[in-house]
Amino acid sequence: MKRLLILEDGTIFEGTAFGADIEVTGEVVFSTGMTGYQESITDQSYNGQILTFTYPLVGNYGINRDDYESIVPTCKGIVVRENARLASNWRNQMSLDEFLQRKNIPGISGIDTRALTRIIRHHGTMKATLVNPGDEIKHIQDQLRATVLPTNQVEQVSTSTAYPSPGTGRNIVVVDFGLKHSILRELSKRECNLTIVPHTITAEEIIDMNPDGVMLTNGPGDPTDVPEALEMIRGIQDKFPIFGICLGHQLFAMANGATTSKMKFGHRGFNHAVREIATGRVDFTSQNHGYAVDADSIDKTDLMVTHIEINDKSVEGVRHKYLPAFSVQFHPDAAPGPHDADYLFDEFMEMIDATKLEKGDF
Repeated sequence: MKRLLILEDGTIFEGTAFGADIEVTGEVVFSTGMTGYQESITDQSYNGQILTFTYPLVGNYGINRDDYESIVPTCKGIVVRENARLASNWRNQMSLDEFLQRKNIPGISGIDTRALTRIIRHHGTMKATLVNPGDEIKHIQDQLRATVLPTNQVEQVSTSTAYPSPGTGRNIVVVDFGLKHSILRELSKRECNLTIVPHTITAEEIIDMNPDGVMLTNGPGDPTDVPEALEMIRGIQDKFPIFGICLGHQLFAMANGATTSKMKFGHRGFNHAVREIATGRVDFTSQNHGYAVDADSIDKTDLMVTHIEINDKSVEGVRHKYLPAFSVQFHPDAAPGPHDADYLFDEFMEMIDATKLEKGDF
């Protein structure tokens, strides 16, 4: 069965339908990762987006029980050059096609994803729609241009109630803006006792919990759409060590006076080289974001830039000058991607221990 991908600028791609038989509209983006499609599809940072994979073959090792980053993915659609007909891997439980059908996500294959990526790189991310042939194209295009995409992505993906992930070590409050399971996995490896809380939690509620540290997770959308988080961060950052990742990084920076802006086409993939300014160390990192902290807004704050992206010099990490708090734009939890930067979780543990020792809490 044929399916169309229609872009906001009028470009039309015709391909083959797979996955769910529904029509959707969202922001079309691309990921440069060569593997890890299951983790990407289930990453809540792709909420509301039509995800294009630049690697030409997707689905060749199927879907397995170990690589979920969330249970209910909320991306809008999937675009691939070739959807593998046969999934071959000892962990394989179902095909990508079957998985997308179960999760009610449509896909399109057989289109020139290189040409689509060039359009996005040149014009920037834009609205797009996946439809089945039959309706009048001009009517579909008019509807697409008139569509206003939602801005409550974090509300859609954050947990609505707090829940525990028990451990025997440090007590960490994890503020869920659309977390990846791999963040919980890295903290659990370090025997942390976790309490995952909604993005609407207040500073007073966190203070009452008296954690050893607070994790601000990744999540989708524009950080300016989550203003309530800024007051919460300001209310706790002088009381507990903080580690922010991706959206959590942007919110931490904004809470301290920095600004953010939308990138032309964002960073989405697992090959982004990041330099740590203090040491010159270069890590290859996993990234998924369409907004970034403005470098020129840092000077007027109590923050210092700790990491930069080598190619476009964008801000990749900040640290508070006076408080035990830091954040990074990339994903040190990887999954998928390189594990070069997972030492940052250990630095967070060391920061917690140093703070407890200073307070005499040991």
